Amino acid sequence: MFDSKVRPIHNSILPSKQQFALRKATAHEINYEAICIFVATGFFMDDDTYWKDQICLKPAHNHELNTSGELLTSTPNFEWHYSPRNITFEQVLEEYIGLLTTIIKEQVKDHPVILPLSGGLDSRSQAMVLKELNNNVHSYSYAFPGGYPEHKISEKIAKYCGFSFDAFFIGKGYLWNSIDELADLNKCYSEFTHSRQMAILDELKAMNGVFSLGHWGDVLFDRGVPEGTESGEVVLVVLKKMLKPGGLELANKLWEAWGLDGQFKDYLIGRVETALSQIKIDNLSAKVRAFKTSQWAHRWTTTNLSIFEEAAPITLPYYDNRMIEFICSIPEEYLADRKLQISHIRKDATLSNIVWHQNKPFNLNTYHKNKAPYNLPYRVFNKMKREFNNLVGNPYIQRNFEIQFMGKDNDQRLYQYLMNMDANGVLPKSVVEYFYQKFKSPDYVYYSHPISMLLTLSVWQNKNHIISQ
Repeated sequence: MFDSKVRPIHNSILPSKQQFALRKATAHEINYEAICIFVATGFFMDDDTYWKDQICLKPAHNHELNTSGELLTSTPNFEWHYSPRNITFEQVLEEYIGLLTTIIKEQVKDHPVILPLSGGLDSRSQAMVLKELNNNVHSYSYAFPGGYPEHKISEKIAKYCGFSFDAFFIGKGYLWNSIDELADLNKCYSEFTHSRQMAILDELKAMNGVFSLGHWGDVLFDRGVPEGTESGEVVLVVLKKMLKPGGLELANKLWEAWGLDGQFKDYLIGRVETALSQIKIDNLSAKVRAFKTSQWAHRWTTTNLSIFEEAAPITLPYYDNRMIEFICSIPEEYLADRKLQISHIRKDATLSNIVWHQNKPFNLNTYHKNKAPYNLPYRVFNKMKREFNNLVGNPYIQRNFEIQFMGKDNDQRLYQYLMNMDANGVLPKSVVEYFYQKFKSPDYVYYSHPISMLLTLSVWQNKNHIISQ
């Protein structure tokens, strides 16, 4: 009998939480094609999930579900557009600063604030606003033992702004003590190596306040595509951004092992072309930014916000509808190369003179010198330092997977998780063994993504007791 009760769900342009529904009259079968995209890119596309009868509710839509959780209707409440105003850069900068301040003030209210700080621009922009709001702000940052001490940049920012500060070091092998909890939080919709917050989750829970998170500002306030990109190149540019090292090889292996029709790359290109065609914007940079936001911001970045939310309420100024609507009205030349954020921070001489991690050892006033010959002394010194540390048994750590997968103990746990699978499961052990051996080769960096994705699928398979259909 038809269920007449309706549950409405309003999804903003970029929701801070993923919500799921059932697809009516669809068999409960594994969506192998969607999983292949997931392993190739690190995220599911559109409304795909692990299952054909389950969907992730699209952003910027109003949805209606019945009480059984089945999707009845879905209608857009926002259409991405590019409507640049005839406005000067100085006017745009003033509007941006005012909007960011208004949003942060409304979001955090009079609550104490927890601010994750990095050496980049997004959290530094938030710090600049919060410094003037008189909230009680506690900030923190983290680094890898033996890695670049990014926390020292963050500490300088915090000290200048008058924030209390914690520096955390992410210990080796932390993943194995938290992998089951992480899988429960993100439902295996994101691989596990980027979730460094799990290593300090107890410390985050002990903090008082609401998070102010700077996610996605770096995409909104930058070029969507490289300068000079032609319309015929857009799909290839997007694919280059989407595909992770080794991801295409893993997807091809699984596609073949699962006996799917055609070629995986043709399928992926078709999906990307379809998604791009639905964004009615002529400007290529704005079009790709809209694609990125509606696709991997929603299906990748948002996934692990659940970790922060496990510790405290979250706020996200760059996720606010007003910020995205503002972006749609700004000439691309003003958004390119982080111009607005840099110009904002440059209004404070102290903050702008602190190292910009992306362009270390330069700051926001000197970053244009991050090229030869100006950066050669730093590069030579840094290389010598890394080589010396390697010689004395203190290898330089710069990638997430190194802290989780490298070393004898990590390797044993990794292999145990990879191979602890039901013989009747859907993940072919021959494929797992192939990529594990590749990861043990000198090409281990290239194969770190495939091995991380296989770990994620292995945990998903075991947690859901998946068997071959």
